[in-house]
Amino acid sequence: MWLLLAFLSAAFLGLYDASKKQALKENAVLPVLWLNTAFSTLFFLPIFFSAQGVGDPSAHLMVFLKAVIVLSSWIFGYFGLKHLPLTIVGPINATRPVMVLLGAMLLFGERLNLWQWVGVLLSIFSLLLLSRSSRKEGVDFGHNRWILLVALSALTGAMSGLYDRFIMTHLEPLFVQGWYNLYQCLLMTLIVGTLWWPSRHRTTPFRWSWAIPLISLTLTLADLAYLKALREQEAMISVVSMIRRSSVIISF
Repeated sequence: MWLLLAFLSAAFLGLYDASKKQALKENAVLPVLWLNTAFSTLFFLPIFFSAQGVGDPSAHLMVFLKAVIVLSSWIFGYFGLKHLPLTIVGPINATRPVMVLLGAMLLFGERLNLWQWVGVLLSIFSLLLLSRSSRKEGVDFGHNRWILLVALSALTGAMSGLYDRFIMTHLEPLFVQGWYNLYQCLLMTLIVGTLWWPSRHRTTPFRWSWAIPLISLTLTLADLAYLKALREQEAMISVVSMIRRSSVIISF
């Protein structure tokens, strides 16, 4: 069941990436990200008033840390995606499973079979080829700050995946998803209010796009399937992470 949920999550992730790219066209990044967190929080509003939304301080601390890690990855990724083709961003993000694999082996003792190792090696090889071909298109992997931001997004995203595997052995998926969306929304309100709002007339203006709520919807569905997959005891984060990165097919 957890494999099916992982593939379902990958499908929604591909739609999520496409929605992000559309929403960020000639648009201000930070308010788009803030609205994304706001809509995602609204989806889980009933959870806060139910028994599933109740947790002790340690549980809320774990979820708040997840919100900080994920939000850092999003900020890096949104700025990078705005200035790079989706066909470059997608494959870079597809290298997350390699980092997750190393962490899963060290932290959780997970081991891959022969075919899974073949997939990891192909992922690394494809990134090397991508770097060479993208340079011909004017995108130099070594001297492009947007590439650096996408790489940082992938790194913090891998950290988030490993952390998710840990907290999902202690907490329920709906509790995690509901409260971490709320914490992200509060953090983004602070960031938008201090960084974007005072200088909004001197930067890229914000414009409404119906792709913005679509970002929230597809991400919510992707995360829900993902967290439920990790909730199953036999689930392997290294395998789930690799399957989720197949979302690059939809992105292309």
